[in-house]
Amino acid sequence: MSFGLTFFHVVSIVISVLAFGTAFWLYRWVSKQPSSNKRIAEVGGLIRDGANTFLSKEYKTLARFSAVVAILILVFFPSPIWKGQISNNLTMAIAYIFGTVFSAIAGKVGISIATIANIKSAEAATKGIKPSFMAGYRGGAVMGMAVVGSSLLGVTLVLMLTDDASALLGFSFGASSLALFAKAGGGIFTKTADISADLVGKVELGIPEDDPRNPAVIADNVGDNVGDVAGMGADLFDSNVASMAAALVMAASLGNAKENISMVFCYASIGLLASIIGVFTANMKEGGNPTRALNMNTYVTTAIYGVLTAIATAVFGFEWRIWLASAIGLLVGVVIGIASDYFTDDNKKPVHMVAKACESGPAFTIISGTSYGLLSTLPAMIGIGISALAAYKVCEPLGDGYAMFGISMAAVGMLSIVGMIISNDAYGPIVDNARGLVEMGNLGDKALEITDSLDSAGNTVKAVTKGFSIGAAGLTVIALLGAFISEVNIAAVELGKETITGFDVTNPTVFFGLLVGAAIPPVFSAMLMLGVDRNAQRMVAEIHRQFKEIIGLKEGKEGVSPEYDKCIEIATAGAIKELIPAGLMAIISTLLVGFIGGVNAVGGFITGNIVSGLVFALFMSNSGGLWDNTKKYIEAGNHGGKNSVAHKAGVVGDTVGDPFKDTAGPSINTQITVVSLVASLAAGLFMALSLF
Repeated sequence: MSFGLTFFHVVSIVISVLAFGTAFWLYRWVSKQPSSNKRIAEVGGLIRDGANTFLSKEYKTLARFSAVVAILILVFFPSPIWKGQISNNLTMAIAYIFGTVFSAIAGKVGISIATIANIKSAEAATKGIKPSFMAGYRGGAVMGMAVVGSSLLGVTLVLMLTDDASALLGFSFGASSLALFAKAGGGIFTKTADISADLVGKVELGIPEDDPRNPAVIADNVGDNVGDVAGMGADLFDSNVASMAAALVMAASLGNAKENISMVFCYASIGLLASIIGVFTANMKEGGNPTRALNMNTYVTTAIYGVLTAIATAVFGFEWRIWLASAIGLLVGVVIGIASDYFTDDNKKPVHMVAKACESGPAFTIISGTSYGLLSTLPAMIGIGISALAAYKVCEPLGDGYAMFGISMAAVGMLSIVGMIISNDAYGPIVDNARGLVEMGNLGDKALEITDSLDSAGNTVKAVTKGFSIGAAGLTVIALLGAFISEVNIAAVELGKETITGFDVTNPTVFFGLLVGAAIPPVFSAMLMLGVDRNAQRMVAEIHRQFKEIIGLKEGKEGVSPEYDKCIEIATAGAIKELIPAGLMAIISTLLVGFIGGVNAVGGFITGNIVSGLVFALFMSNSGGLWDNTKKYIEAGNHGGKNSVAHKAGVVGDTVGDPFKDTAGPSINTQITVVSLVASLAAGLFMALSLF
């Protein structure tokens, strides 16, 4: 079917350009904020150089990997090239490369603004909490606008230029595969430095968190940018693209394809427009609560989206049931965010209970934090289940295929305000860096208190935004399971085989895939965290060496500086070495299960991977955020304050939680997406070539 250039394609392009214009204006605004402290400029330069060096090396490695994958796609996907469909394979390979390039740009944009905004936010803290908050938030918003603008523009252009909804799977796979490795590599880098700096600095020597004597402190700040900014930008770019791709692939297979595709673009465009409006309404009074300001912004953007999509549905005569599915997804996203907030906010009971447990030592910190992290998975899993079931049932009366399309539209709805989600998420590492710069620049206790408050809000809101993205990933991959069934049935018709409608778990082939798929997320997580463990041990040894060999470093003698670059080199080399194996394991496992058990086994594999992956992702993100804010709650003077028994136990908990929340946890939702997309791309091969 020819989709052609429609009114809604034009609207998507116009709003994408508007988002780029907003990003440029915000970039200029942040850049113009005053900064004159030479020490902060010097340290900020070290952070910027380290982040850009790592990103350059990481992208060179990923470029080689992507080139190999592009060649494999050209030869084998969607069907072997020798079968005569060369144009389809070429289109898919180009779409894949297009996806990787856009995803890489998302990370680079984030680094560019974050390494300016951190300096501006740090110096603004000497004037008050409001200017510091605005510099950090608007820095994050640059990334939010640029990432979502590029994802909407990329999806629009791919569909316009190829006139083939299936090509979006290639574009999405490009975005997902690069995001998977960027998030893994950045996560390993940042947690290597963070753990090493905390264990030697805080636990062993009792020095402050961002003390310039600590050789790992610059690497730690670099890590905030390459992991929490560049990696997260690529991750949420991937989530947004995957949700749109799944919806568009299913929309194209339904009877009223053009109207359904128009609806997807209309809702996605309105989501970006609502985020643009929301960014400009974000504000905070002097002496206000930054967590409340960030959350209120999310709620305002949500309300704007709901109203505007309802008006568009009435004006353009779209199906109200599909609008309702979209609204359900968004509302459940907010509920998941609120649940994450309860388990991670330092004003709530779980953080207070874990802080109390810290008085009895680190063992109780780990036990209580793990328990609350596990408890936190239930509300989110119920929310994802309810939204999928409600969207399915609401759209089921519309006809065959519409029930699964409803689920995909719930995912689009949940990620509709992703511009706001990214803005809030990128704010976190920017103000975390600002806090370090305040300490290293000796800007005073008042400025440190302000940036501590902003950093704590960043941790809480980051848990909320991760809840959003994990929930959306859950709905998206359920929708991708529907896309996989569509691709299988297309191949089945071509091969003259029986089509499928679902997967029976009592079928031993399906159950085999289910068990293997459920095992992949824990193995994937273990591989990433062992990478952090190995790398951090090397860095701890280097920090010990410097404190031992550099005379006067431990005492803080004037003119004596640590060799910061050595720690940056260790984190970079280790992250580059460790980032590929875990992702390859997930991809190769999918292909092996498909060639052994066929499409039924892969259906089970995806299902097991979704359920297990969502539980692990939620558990690790929330428990990590809980431990981090527990440490900050104690540092604020509770349960003995800094350097108390409770504080040292809290630091140990935070150290365990670091790779949970910033390495493995947020990488799992990308891993689930990658596995689902690989399965859809290879559906025809699995149908034609399998052992059973």
